[in-house]
Amino acid sequence: MTGTTNTALPLFLGCPVWACAQWGGEVYPARTPRKDWLHWYSRTFNTVEGNSTFYALPGPDAIQRWVEQTPDHFRFALKFPRTISHELELECSQAATREFLQRIEPLRDASRLGPTFLQLGPRFGPDRLPLLARFLQDLPQDFAWAVELRHHDWFDSGENEKRVNDLLRRLEIDKVLFDSRPLFQAPPEDEIEKVSQERKPKTPVRQTVTGNHPMLRLVGRNRVELTDRFLNQWVPIIAGWIQQGLNPYVFTHAPDDRFAVAFARRLAERLKTEMPETDCSIPKPPAPVRQLSLLHESGDEE
Repeated sequence: MTGTTNTALPLFLGCPVWACAQWGGEVYPARTPRKDWLHWYSRTFNTVEGNSTFYALPGPDAIQRWVEQTPDHFRFALKFPRTISHELELECSQAATREFLQRIEPLRDASRLGPTFLQLGPRFGPDRLPLLARFLQDLPQDFAWAVELRHHDWFDSGENEKRVNDLLRRLEIDKVLFDSRPLFQAPPEDEIEKVSQERKPKTPVRQTVTGNHPMLRLVGRNRVELTDRFLNQWVPIIAGWIQQGLNPYVFTHAPDDRFAVAFARRLAERLKTEMPETDCSIPKPPAPVRQLSLLHESGDEE
């Protein structure tokens, strides 16, 4: 199969990054230079989680390259800068927000922008709901937005949760659904999993839909088969969203990024079982010409 994206894929499915040196042969042809990684990634998956914008704003030239290297149906789901979400905690953040939106506007104008998501820190609790409401209401309506909550009081199955869900529904903003249960199901098996368990939160899992683009962030294991029982829970839910006419975004994380692709393929395979009439295949890049030649010669000898 060539490196052409499956445009029939019924959801937006991707990884938390597009750059991983270990993805040669899985996402990029072997020995592909780094400058071409986004080009090949966007022909394997149709979305990417843009975590880099949490740490620093990309320059205008970088944004333009992102547009040029991706096909029309590709979507970036960018994260708000931590200056806004974690340092200022939305207070007096108008200037920083304006700069961020001006920087990513070319992606929106080129139809490359999916939901831009605001990940609030663990200190930002329901007592600040009025601040959150003001911030979200001031955002321009010609962007798609999503919000990820991490303070445990937002998940009280009571008034706090109802109020924030009502706010997001009223503004047609998606609630980011975060599931780290696969990561925490057992003690870590290597140092990378150990670090991941120390860093990732254990927020309660929800299936709440408040907008048209449900966003699910799944954190798995480096042994991707350990995610199966959780995929078996989520795949019927994802299929249900698609059948309702929603446009889900699903991102598969692994402690070691090299395994995020295998996790995504595993999810797609199960989705195909749930929706057999739908093409859920994720293409692989073409083999290098030399390898193809050797394979052909080997075939002639048989």
